[in-house]
Amino acid sequence: MTEAYDAVDVIVTKRDGGALSDAQIDWVVDAYTRGAVADYQMASLAMAIVQRGMTMRETARWTRAMINTGERLDFSGLSRPTADKHSTGGVGDKITLPLAPLVASCGLAIPQLSGRGLGHTGGTLDKLESIPGWQADRTTAQMISQLEDVGAVICAAGSGLAPADKKLYALRDVTGTVESIPLIASSIMSKKIAEGTGVLVLDVKVGSGAFMKDLAGARDLARTMVALGSDAGVVTSALLTDMSTPLGRAVGNALEVAESVEVLAGGGPADVVELTLALAREMLDRAGLTGKDPAAALQDGTAMDAWRAMISAQGGDPGAPLPKARHSQDVTAPSDGVVSRMDALGVGVAAWRLGAGRARKEDEVQKGAGIYLHKQLGETVKAGEPIMTLYSDDEPRFARAHAALGEACGGAGAIAIDAEAPGRAIILDRVSSA
Repeated sequence: MTEAYDAVDVIVTKRDGGALSDAQIDWVVDAYTRGAVADYQMASLAMAIVQRGMTMRETARWTRAMINTGERLDFSGLSRPTADKHSTGGVGDKITLPLAPLVASCGLAIPQLSGRGLGHTGGTLDKLESIPGWQADRTTAQMISQLEDVGAVICAAGSGLAPADKKLYALRDVTGTVESIPLIASSIMSKKIAEGTGVLVLDVKVGSGAFMKDLAGARDLARTMVALGSDAGVVTSALLTDMSTPLGRAVGNALEVAESVEVLAGGGPADVVELTLALAREMLDRAGLTGKDPAAALQDGTAMDAWRAMISAQGGDPGAPLPKARHSQDVTAPSDGVVSRMDALGVGVAAWRLGAGRARKEDEVQKGAGIYLHKQLGETVKAGEPIMTLYSDDEPRFARAHAALGEACGGAGAIAIDAEAPGRAIILDRVSSA
């Protein structure tokens, strides 16, 4: 087969600061997916994009080209409008678990295609797999049936959605080319647009435990993704939310499921409830469904009913005991005062080292491993009182977790006790095309 372009010419165009044409982008994404462009050539192009950037036109075309390498799901036959939420990832970010059944109980259909954790950020599928019997894999027919019957499905994305992204993401991960807003935005949005939902609400995390460390960068990413979604005909908006400190009190798979069930039962940590309701209201508003208050659905049991139905539909037992780690160890306060720092990255790395996360995609996670925060930012503590409890099946992991907590914040430590604590806002900003 004679190729329409030469990979070196495309690389040089971007290396020298030029804009790639629509035809060049269509060709290079397709050619890379089918193997006509080698990994080392795409790695070189990705590095040129990191260094030189992309215009909005280029980014939109790159996203469309990745979508066109695979299939698109179609939920237009459902009796309810569809909506989805995507988070850029954080520590203790279990929001998908209570959010999906909550908005389903208010009349939306939620086709939530989720992933597994890597590094210090947890994965929704890993969390749900701590429920005995629960299965992540669903066929398209099973998804449609469950969405019609239950209103929500959380499952693994099939290999047919934007296969170019799967291949390119793995390459970027090992070539130092992850940190590019055009490449990040197109990676996320190619899968979400191909998913076929009518409404998409993005939760863009900001802070030490997030990919985007500062508000300006997070806002740029949010604006890019909202523009890509809107350009593709998806009603898209974004909330920028704090991830400088962990979300909720539980960090780890089974621990986060238990906390999510607390929220669905009408309780749970205030920050988790606040963000869950904010995202639920955004999804319902963007879909034009404003008749039911999601806060009422948490209190009257309808959200919990939807949770049980969703878990049962995927083979899980919502009433079964969750796995527990074999060993635990407390971290106590060195003095009286107020928790003035609870660094999300330090806590996330510690939970990862305890076995709650994985270093490589093929690693197994410990379902009961993680951290429970007895004290959150701004809460008072007495000397010797537990601030957190560490959980792991392997006792030697505790030393490495303690080291992660001590190494955080440039060696100042993940935890600080002072006379007072800074205030915390969960919702930092909102970005919308309209």
